[in-house]
Amino acid sequence: MVDTASRDAPGSARPPPVVVGGGMAGIVAALHLAERGVPPLVLEADPTAPGGRLAGGVDVVLDAGGQPFRFPGEHGIHAIWGQYRNLTALLQRYGLYSGLIPAHGQEWIDARRGRVRYAELGSAVIHSPVPAPFHYLPMFIRPRFLAMLGPRDYLYLPAVLATILVAVGTDPIGEELPMAGKTMADLTGDWSPTVQAFIGALARSGLSDYPQNVPLSGFIAFLRFYTLLRRDSQAFSYFPTAPVPYMIGPWVDRIRALGGAVHLGRRVTCLEQTADGWRVTWHAEPDGVRSAGTILAQDVVLAVDAPAAAQLLATSPGTAAAAAALRYPGGLPTGTIRLWWGRRPRRGAEAGLASGDFIVDNFFWLDRIQPAFAAWAAVTGGSAVEVQIYGPPDLLDQPEEVLLARAQLDVERAYPELRGSLIRGVAWRNPAVHTLFAVGTAAEHLGVMTPWPGLVACGDWLRHPVPAFFLERATVTALAAANAVLAAHDRAPWAILPPVAPEPLAQAVERGIRRLRRTLRAARGR
Repeated sequence: MVDTASRDAPGSARPPPVVVGGGMAGIVAALHLAERGVPPLVLEADPTAPGGRLAGGVDVVLDAGGQPFRFPGEHGIHAIWGQYRNLTALLQRYGLYSGLIPAHGQEWIDARRGRVRYAELGSAVIHSPVPAPFHYLPMFIRPRFLAMLGPRDYLYLPAVLATILVAVGTDPIGEELPMAGKTMADLTGDWSPTVQAFIGALARSGLSDYPQNVPLSGFIAFLRFYTLLRRDSQAFSYFPTAPVPYMIGPWVDRIRALGGAVHLGRRVTCLEQTADGWRVTWHAEPDGVRSAGTILAQDVVLAVDAPAAAQLLATSPGTAAAAAALRYPGGLPTGTIRLWWGRRPRRGAEAGLASGDFIVDNFFWLDRIQPAFAAWAAVTGGSAVEVQIYGPPDLLDQPEEVLLARAQLDVERAYPELRGSLIRGVAWRNPAVHTLFAVGTAAEHLGVMTPWPGLVACGDWLRHPVPAFFLERATVTALAAANAVLAAHDRAPWAILPPVAPEPLAQAVERGIRRLRRTLRAARGR
């Protein structure tokens, strides 16, 4: 089967572009091409739904009060953070932003030596009267947080402050500093146990791995983007339901209405350069019947996760030679568990971090966030929580019933009033494709503009000057990739919004630390 992709976009002599991958980045790129009159062809490997890492999970139906309540599955609950400016603008354009659910608090729960301690920290940071980058200081006047610290912890506070100053004055993405071979543990490994527990929980919740595995460049870039430079960066909102039906589905409908196509179950297996552009080969196995085809196109947008990109580029004759010199960020497996209870917990914020003896890394009380869960809780008087697990790998390899049982014990340890009231639990593992972010140089880290003419890329793992992560990075690189294709079709580009500038004090500290770094480098050079 050969499809020459001969449906010319109106007014264009070039055939429609092919988007390889129907995840967040691929759908956003395709949407912006279609909106400019360049309808694309999207090929997504998943046979069930577009959405990539936003899709997945287990649908659950529970009967209560004589009516069924359906809870759509998702990869795991996602949030829109304060600096997600381009994704926010996109949601506003399609009338979806007003439906988001604002977050109210974030709690740190630490369990060690048979004791569980709690401290709500989110509001202390976001509403801090102290400007960034010192807006964490009000935590130290909160009794619950003070109760979690001991004399040894206070001895290490100067080291923590020094780390904050280093992070404010060092921009790994903007300065292209890979910090090769260094991990977060190199910076925090000698801190006191309590401070290590907090910063480790923050790293696992944000970067999905343990300090000894998190690249130092990624950790510093993460701190800068999400919290250090502005207080409001840490404010965020939740999707009111699973993001695939909420936004990906409507965007797919829009792409199709504008003349584009989105095909599920078509896995691209080869990219081959020809005299006329690219030959894209795909395979599919609907209902166990294998089929294949090729598409000829001049413009290809590669929008798959890092492991899939590494495999495709290394095995395609058109890209293998140059791909051998590239480095790809690691892909991480994760686990998601949802538990429904017949009672409600007495205390705490709707979400937060877990550390210490827990196997779970963060938690979200879904009945306080999403309307479907709130409606069920109103009828039953119960509650529902999602917990996420980021490893280690041998833990995630355990049977689902073991993960369920251990997660249940963790939740009941943190909220003992729930014991004996579990109604339902589901667990699933997400494949090892979650990005472990790191900074690479232009010579080794693939960017939107690739070494191959006519092939651009997008995704949250790519090199790009924007200091953004995850959904926002996927959105920004998708806009950049779409703009590159639009230029070839003589169409106007889309604007890409920069992050909001750091607060004035943070800017001053950043300039001062950078001057000090330059002085020290010059002194060493002499």
